[in-house]
Amino acid sequence: MFEQCRWINEPAQWRVENDTLFVTTDANTDFWRKTHYGFVRDNGHVFAAGVDGDFTAEVAVHGDFSALYDQAGLMVRESAERWIKAGAEYNDGALTFSTVLTNDLSDWSLGSRAGTNRFRLRMTIAQGVLKVQCSADGRNWTLMRLAPFSASGASARWHVGPMCCTPERGGLNVRFSDFRIGPPIVRDLHDIAM
Repeated sequence: MFEQCRWINEPAQWRVENDTLFVTTDANTDFWRKTHYGFVRDNGHVFAAGVDGDFTAEVAVHGDFSALYDQAGLMVRESAERWIKAGAEYNDGALTFSTVLTNDLSDWSLGSRAGTNRFRLRMTIAQGVLKVQCSADGRNWTLMRLAPFSASGASARWHVGPMCCTPERGGLNVRFSDFRIGPPIVRDLHDIAM
């Protein structure tokens, strides 16, 4: 799948080896728009594939998270003003799951503690609804977020892929594997196995 991806803000250090993407973040990288802090940052790293219409994307993430706001996961992006990033983020001395949904202004939602620096992440867009899920074992999935998220234009065209950034430093090492994009997985919200 990585052969179909192109960088949005290519990092200085990265490689793909045996279907695994290895990334070291550049310094002071982030995705954020205005809320609370007042600034706009759009220099985080995303290795994205173009996707038309509804889909499910999934990736396995392993990172050496240790500094405030270190983060890695998945991003779905329509434009610099409209996107969502979700994954693990180091905050207040612990690794937590987080999502930032942006429609000109960013919001930020923190979930449960990640408990491990290895996890799987899944995003589904189907019929104008976004579902974000995480899993420690790839079989049982926890709902992180459910939100309206339809394309603003006549047809849905997304950029989807692994994301990482380090607002307070550089040098976060992240491995992304098992990245795939396919037809949307549409299941009951409380059906957590798969």
